[in-house]
Amino acid sequence: MKMTQVTKPHEVKREWILIDAEGKTFGRILTQVASVLRGKHKPSFTPNVDCGDYVVIINAEKAIFKGANKMNDKEYFTHSGYFGSTKSKKLSEMLENQTEKLYKLAVRGMLPKTTLGREMLKKLKVYVGPEHPHTAQINKEA
Repeated sequence: MKMTQVTKPHEVKREWILIDAEGKTFGRILTQVASVLRGKHKPSFTPNVDCGDYVVIINAEKAIFKGANKMNDKEYFTHSGYFGSTKSKKLSEMLENQTEKLYKLAVRGMLPKTTLGREMLKKLKVYVGPEHPHTAQINKEA
């Protein structure tokens, strides 16, 4: 009788994947990144184990956004918990000033809302320019 093999946390082999965002659609990049962070691209995927790979995104500010006025219409809200403390930023402001936070917010919505999802999000590295300090670890380019 054949049994399904369940991956244990110590058996997971992690790789580093480099993604260049220049000229690619923002949402398409992020769905690919979420899948790799979760580990769904591996045949040994197990939902309750963090079996994903590390992802490095370079040229993050050069991604393409589809939609006529998305840069001016889309807003991101923050709230500290106090009355009247709601603040909003437009997508264009977030892309200029907080590019890494913008990418992490978008990917976080595609990952599980548990401690496992928070651990997966820590494996995402986002850089505005083409330079990054992970050249020694990079195995593949996507």
